[in-house]
Amino acid sequence: MRDAYETVAGRTVHETEINRSRFLCALAPVGTEEDAQAFVAEVRAAHPAANHNCWAYVLGADAGVQRSSDDGEPGGTAGLPMLQMLLRREVRFTAAVVTRYFGGIKLGAGGLIRAYGGVVGAALDVAGTVTRRRLRLATVTVGHERAGRLENDLRATGHAVREVEYGAEVTIGVGLPAGDVEAFRAWLAGATGGAARLALGGEVYAPG
Repeated sequence: MRDAYETVAGRTVHETEINRSRFLCALAPVGTEEDAQAFVAEVRAAHPAANHNCWAYVLGADAGVQRSSDDGEPGGTAGLPMLQMLLRREVRFTAAVVTRYFGGIKLGAGGLIRAYGGVVGAALDVAGTVTRRRLRLATVTVGHERAGRLENDLRATGHAVREVEYGAEVTIGVGLPAGDVEAFRAWLAGATGGAARLALGGEVYAPG
């Protein structure tokens, strides 16, 4: 499993004109295939008069799910170069839809491949990307008398504090880089004189 991946920073639409055809590339971060297909349907509904709404998406930190569609363009000239651009730029959990309004000049297979791949690359440049890192979720439980200082120490040392809950004791949720669990356990023991308890949970990808 990868320790980190890049995804598009947010929804973006970027327009390019090539030989009188308008190419509008819409990008969005997506978490599931349902999200990706809903985004495709949304863009298609917004451009009912367009000649083509070609799309591609990549899901999974390891790019385990890859889908694309030429939507009526000659086979392999639209969806595939869009997908290849997403993979070349190493973005994940990202959907791209390129809407084409034909301008009367045919581009040929090579021209279409360059156009569809190129407009996705240009849109990625405009959108920018964010890094999501793999974290091991953990819960630290400590007495009230130590909680305030421990929370400050956690934040001061760059640990990702996720939530703090007060009850009979105080629980502090943290996200740890996957390889840092044992080092954190030792640090926590030293910082609290062994008074804190550490419970490990699952893994997530989070901004980092």
